[in-house]
Amino acid sequence: MQPGAYLDLAQVTLYVFWIFFAGLLFYLRREDKREGYPLIPDTGTGRLRKTGIPASPDPKTYLLRGGATRTVPSVSNDRPNVALAPVAPWPGAAFAPTGDPFADGVGPGSYAQRQDVPEAGLDNLPIIAPLRAAKGMFLDPRDPNPVGMPVIGCDGQVGGTVTEVWVDRAEVIARYLEVEVAKSKKRVLLPVPFALINSPSGRVSVDAIRGDQFAGVPTIAKADQVTKLEEDKICAYYGAGTLYATPMRQEPIV
Repeated sequence: MQPGAYLDLAQVTLYVFWIFFAGLLFYLRREDKREGYPLIPDTGTGRLRKTGIPASPDPKTYLLRGGATRTVPSVSNDRPNVALAPVAPWPGAAFAPTGDPFADGVGPGSYAQRQDVPEAGLDNLPIIAPLRAAKGMFLDPRDPNPVGMPVIGCDGQVGGTVTEVWVDRAEVIARYLEVEVAKSKKRVLLPVPFALINSPSGRVSVDAIRGDQFAGVPTIAKADQVTKLEEDKICAYYGAGTLYATPMRQEPIV
């Protein structure tokens, strides 16, 4: 080796790290385009052909449990013709519902077009089930039992009565309360995060919707089973209520 010539290992290591990090960023930027791309323009006229740099990744097919497959990127969970319209003509303007925000599933009530099948556990049984169908599961006696309690909406009106608790067999927690709607006797599900179970007063309070709006909660096709699509629609309904339950909620705070 000639005098003065040497290999700076630290500098070579730094260059290698830069090259690796640049490649990692490129890879991750492509992979995060598997969902939501190509983008939708503000005009709502279909998907944009240009996806920017780097381009969207090549389609990849995943083998799911049970032999089914899923290929991404995919637009299969898109919901076409959503009842929304921009409030102003310029790009980036906010969108407002043009119909019934509860029925149309827009804004805080939006949802994805998920598969209309229940989420299954390792035993191929539905993960979420009512206690009447979840063998070996029960409410801890130290916790309040909401069965029989009236459900009160944000307007102070009774929306129904709790008839059952639905549990998550994988996480071992309560997921939904089954509510019999007042007058109609219709059975609907109430997500536990939207409910405040007040044991001393013997009532369940729901701030998301009014008492009369429980009648519009999406129903389930089978009495002891809820699908992934049904779950999304049910949770979206209560989410819509946080903004659209009353006209005052859509007004500015100041």
